[in-house]
Amino acid sequence: MSANTEFRDIWIVGAGLAGALLGSLLSKRGFKVSISEKRSSVELEQLAAGRSINLALAERGRYALECAGLIDESAEASQQQSVEAAVLAQAIAMPGRHVHMPDGSENFQPYSASGKQAIWSVHRARLNRTLLHAARNAGAAIHFGERLQRVDLENNYAELERDGGLQRVNFGLVIGADGAGSMVREAIAASRPETSPAHVDFLDHAYKEIHIPPVPTGGFALSPHALHIWPRERFMLIALPNPDHSFTATLFLQNQGELSFATLEAGSTEQQREQIAQFFARYFADVVALVPDLIEQMLHHPKGLLGTLHCQTWDYSHRAVLVGDAAHAIVPFHGQGMNCAFEDCIELAERLRPEQSEAERAEALNSYSNSRWPQARAIAEMALENYVEMRDHVADDDFRLRKALEQALARALPGHFVPRYELVSFTRFDYARAQERGLWQSALLHEFCAGKTALNQIDLAAAISRVRAELPDLAIQLS
Repeated sequence: MSANTEFRDIWIVGAGLAGALLGSLLSKRGFKVSISEKRSSVELEQLAAGRSINLALAERGRYALECAGLIDESAEASQQQSVEAAVLAQAIAMPGRHVHMPDGSENFQPYSASGKQAIWSVHRARLNRTLLHAARNAGAAIHFGERLQRVDLENNYAELERDGGLQRVNFGLVIGADGAGSMVREAIAASRPETSPAHVDFLDHAYKEIHIPPVPTGGFALSPHALHIWPRERFMLIALPNPDHSFTATLFLQNQGELSFATLEAGSTEQQREQIAQFFARYFADVVALVPDLIEQMLHHPKGLLGTLHCQTWDYSHRAVLVGDAAHAIVPFHGQGMNCAFEDCIELAERLRPEQSEAERAEALNSYSNSRWPQARAIAEMALENYVEMRDHVADDDFRLRKALEQALARALPGHFVPRYELVSFTRFDYARAQERGLWQSALLHEFCAGKTALNQIDLAAAISRVRAELPDLAIQLS
């Protein structure tokens, strides 16, 4: 181990999206920030570019980018650009789902009652690059090629591998932004053995990415301003647009069973080719013509796991705290993983001040953890529910009737009846309260739609009266 010991005041482990954003936010608040990343800068970008499941930027994430301010405050006025503007310039608005039905028909389902609200498909690598650039310009020191080996929270030091040797680092506060396999989380758990250990609940489904290229003339193969979804009950395919006019599609499928990855992967390579061809021809025939090398992609692209990380202990004294996937990795079916992580960063940054005593910092970290944990649990549960909705329900007539009533009530009572999806995606209303309110609204929709087949059969006036009588108005809280 090197004899030199380095001191890092605020030390963020992980230079991914949450780590980079937090580095910028804390640097702008006057902290001396260091960010460690185990990969090289080239490896980080290559990994980000190749990861499956496009990122969906929603209101919470946009607000965080707005808080990050300018990419470079020292630049000439004519050269200045905000982080949010730089990201949105490369993003694609998606105001709804474009549903490809099993019978070959298609329909568009807007995400909001007004039809004007949208989530944004963003390029992971470009976003990461922009956030790192902003963090560096704000004053954060970014160290690539540093692999954390050990963290001692009792004595405020860590050992990391760098340039083939071990380096000791002392720190004031270490922040784990190091993903679902977080070593900082493990160190917190070791220092707080009285708490429940973190664990992951894996789905019995996995996913594979499929690249849909632009058409020969260079345009999009599908309508770009939508999240495309092929719901097939128990499994589905989705596709999100990319700025280069391609789509990133993702197949979500059971691991075992009659229709599963196990059946597609059984037998020889030639048998697998035939099984994949038959599967797509039967369930996703319109996709086959869009992807010339579909079978090769299915054979060679890696299979990803899907799971929810449950962790109640996010902080230790004044010395350590977690953000993002290190604290609450979730399944991607509500498009909120990044947005929730960014919300963590905003709340943590707002609670920290350079002049805090150790006791004040410990209180701030614990307050942050206690505030964010219920929110993370709520969005994790809603993300799992949304998987069932996306794969099983969006093609169902009863579901579409409930959606029609939901949007009719939202138009009749703006700011009062707000669909849960809109609360989650287009506001910064607490996840936990959105979940609770959504349960009441869902019960009302089921009650008024029971036995009905069309919106004109429903007593809309009675439904409006129930909402006004029993549901508090959110207009002031959402303004």
